[in-house]
Amino acid sequence: MYMVNVRDHMMIAHSFSGETFGPAQRLHGATYVVDACFKRKALDEENLVVDIGRASEVLHQILGEFNYRNLDEVEAFQGQNTTTEFMARVIFDRLAVAIREGRLGASARGLSALAVTLHESHVAQAGFEGPL
Repeated sequence: MYMVNVRDHMMIAHSFSGETFGPAQRLHGATYVVDACFKRKALDEENLVVDIGRASEVLHQILGEFNYRNLDEVEAFQGQNTTTEFMARVIFDRLAVAIREGRLGASARGLSALAVTLHESHVAQAGFEGPL
């Protein structure tokens, strides 16, 4: 399996509901380093997995929707704990739509899988991976 990984970051604020989260029930911030790993079984006719420039641009646009925002105020997330795992799936889903819409270029048509990883710190990360 061939892979191309692009990286960006976002800074958010949020709080969680439930005793499981202890002090994180209070409003707090997080800076996530976000990796998007695009995968395919064979290279395209130009020997690419995906156009790295387009992949970087689209990831940046998607993260821009959340950057410097309090996720507690995002209507689509009402009633949800916006955990790192949850946000990895949100970003995955938005990247999958961008791929289907052709925003990552022709080479993206051959992608077979995508993995999104959010790094909370140097010791903790979470992600979501699935087929396309």
